[in-house]
Amino acid sequence: MSPVSVISGAALRRSGQMNLADALTRTNASINVSAMGADAGALTSSIRMRGLNPNEVLVLVDGKRRHTTANLYADSGPESGSTPVDLNMIPANAIDHIEVLEDGAAAMYGSDAIAGVVNIITKKQDHGLNLSGQTGANAYNGDGWNYQLNADGGMKLGQDGFLHISGQMYHTDHFVANNARDHRLLGSQPSYAASPTYTGPNAGKIATNSNKIMSTPEETRENLSIEWGKQFTPGINFYGLITYAHRHAEAYENYRTPDVGASCSGCVAMAPYGFSPLETMEENDFAATLGLKGDNFMGFNWDLSTTYGEDIDKIGNKNTLNSYYVNNYGTSPRKARAESYSMVQWTNNLDFRRHFNIGNTVPMTLAFGAEERMESYNITAGIPASYENGGTQGYAGISPASAGTWYRDIWSWYLDGDFHLTKKWELDFAGRLEHYTDVGNTENGKISTRYNFNKRVAIRGTISTGFRAPTLAESHFSAVNVSPTGASGLLAADSAAGQAVGATKLKPERSTSVSGGIVLEPVNNFHVEADVYQINLRDRIVQDTNFGGDTPYGNGMTQGDRAAQVINTMSAIPAGLTDHSDIYADYFTNGASTRTQGVDIKADYLFRFHKYGNLALSMSIDLNRTRLHHNGANLNLADIASITSDNPRSKIILNAYYTYKNWDFNIRQTRYGQTSDMVQYQDWMPKGLRYSNDHLQQFINTPHWMTDIEIGVRFQKNWHFAVGANNVFNVRPRMMSQELNALGAMPYDENSAQIPITGGYYYGRINANF
Repeated sequence: MSPVSVISGAALRRSGQMNLADALTRTNASINVSAMGADAGALTSSIRMRGLNPNEVLVLVDGKRRHTTANLYADSGPESGSTPVDLNMIPANAIDHIEVLEDGAAAMYGSDAIAGVVNIITKKQDHGLNLSGQTGANAYNGDGWNYQLNADGGMKLGQDGFLHISGQMYHTDHFVANNARDHRLLGSQPSYAASPTYTGPNAGKIATNSNKIMSTPEETRENLSIEWGKQFTPGINFYGLITYAHRHAEAYENYRTPDVGASCSGCVAMAPYGFSPLETMEENDFAATLGLKGDNFMGFNWDLSTTYGEDIDKIGNKNTLNSYYVNNYGTSPRKARAESYSMVQWTNNLDFRRHFNIGNTVPMTLAFGAEERMESYNITAGIPASYENGGTQGYAGISPASAGTWYRDIWSWYLDGDFHLTKKWELDFAGRLEHYTDVGNTENGKISTRYNFNKRVAIRGTISTGFRAPTLAESHFSAVNVSPTGASGLLAADSAAGQAVGATKLKPERSTSVSGGIVLEPVNNFHVEADVYQINLRDRIVQDTNFGGDTPYGNGMTQGDRAAQVINTMSAIPAGLTDHSDIYADYFTNGASTRTQGVDIKADYLFRFHKYGNLALSMSIDLNRTRLHHNGANLNLADIASITSDNPRSKIILNAYYTYKNWDFNIRQTRYGQTSDMVQYQDWMPKGLRYSNDHLQQFINTPHWMTDIEIGVRFQKNWHFAVGANNVFNVRPRMMSQELNALGAMPYDENSAQIPITGGYYYGRINANF
């Protein structure tokens, strides 16, 4: 009754991507990822669906809610405030297939299921051994080399059980945009530039491409999953799934000149040619599900389960220093732990389902159940050198004033009735009640229907209400980030510091979704479906970035001066940073109402050429537009663009997969539609224009086509070898003009979820199946 895309493990593998999130963007038109993340956000993978924030996508594993990352995306932009499920912490080779529900489903699953639901179904085979390895690099750029090793296999547990184990090792080097030239290292620039040409020690000897901030992280990851199922007693099965992942990742921050912006004379001795701070993350992520399910409790199928998930992140700074320490003590740590986060989610479910016949004429399915969930969020302060007096360069740590632990409990109940009123007409009603100990109660409902005119034509439609509760991180996170020319403090909405600049307690987002579609099978094996949808989202949680800059505040002060005062109560701003035009105090608020409208079209057909092989053709199209309907937080044009136009207006995926004897060929054409952003003028503009929230320039990423090709051959029955190229023609996004290019080191729009910045990627893969 609702549109569901099923993506096989083989299709994900043929995407050529080694990260699950990236593989989904290659295979589903409604899912996209940003060009790159900012600060700690670069270290966690996230997906956007139907142009909405990653928080508005619910991820399940075998139908059970998956825990989220503890790493908050604290910067402004379309992913601001998100603590999504990091799909890459699940071993890709443990996945049998993925079901993507492209509809609102909060009435069935609870919070977050506004844009849709991604349900990852794991392998449960009790036999076989599968091995694979892949390696590749961004050939045109000469970097970004990566490799991945996978192994999974199953075995029987007695006569009525199975055990399946999957393991994965992964590494990727940095990819660095090769057309970045730091303004400070060029021979000349405008006299009014906020970052004047560096003329200190070793001037002229430092490469102009030393600033590597526009890049992807270096990452090493090890994943493991263990899944089992076995009969407990006749009619009752015991099952479980354990996943564990460890990751070490490092992302570049802005390059610092040897004198650190003329504020640190002693720094020259420690770093005579300057330095590029690296933000690091040491992450441990684990989850365990245990359950019992049976098929006859008073005629009901039932499922009792408990799922515990936790994500622990230690964020650090490497190749850095604290200028104040150097100037006052003559030395500074070059490596520091900036903060640590942890997010815990413990979910307990009891579900029942039974088929009935009403009056011996109307078949129906009744499902109901309850869920109890405990969530906790912890912030641990960094070492003093990371946050004192401006903190470590590149990424200032979190002070004890922002540390703490917060808890909440959630109780929910749901009821679902599915009625086959006639052989051709099906009707479904669902309702859900939830109680949050911190934000109160929510009630949501859903009505879906489908009518089959005949075996070739059917129509379907859904209307539902939904919600997303603010995460504990959105309510309680606070931190300070210092750049060479400014600072921003993200203040907790519940804190005194946040309320001093206008923040209020967060409440849940509310949504109303309507969709309708047609399903066609004009001839056998030719499937077509088209669905239109509208998602009205009110009380949307956004980041208010307006308090600061040169806006008058009173008593001869600007808002930037006042923001500096408030931020200084949390972590001192460097004394040399006296220009407060690029200092802002931000906070999360229920500040917008939006309307997202779109169309999803999918089609597939299998040509059987008999002795000449088979050709599978598929098409997936998403047309998507989000408009702002209420601006309760007085969002500026950049904030509005982040939630309305940083997602492609359209995305088309055309795929052809041809198999002939032991050969297979896959070619995929992806068209990304236009994105647009409202961008601040940067350091090469006069004061009054640069960093202003009032004077912005529109930047448009024009549509682009991308071509992916893979050729494979199977030999000796058990072995398969493939070579491929993603983005064969090395197509890149449109480049920023210099007045919008921050320090000359950000040549592309980092917020755009359009064509990747990484260009052409070439790889080889070998698989063995026994």
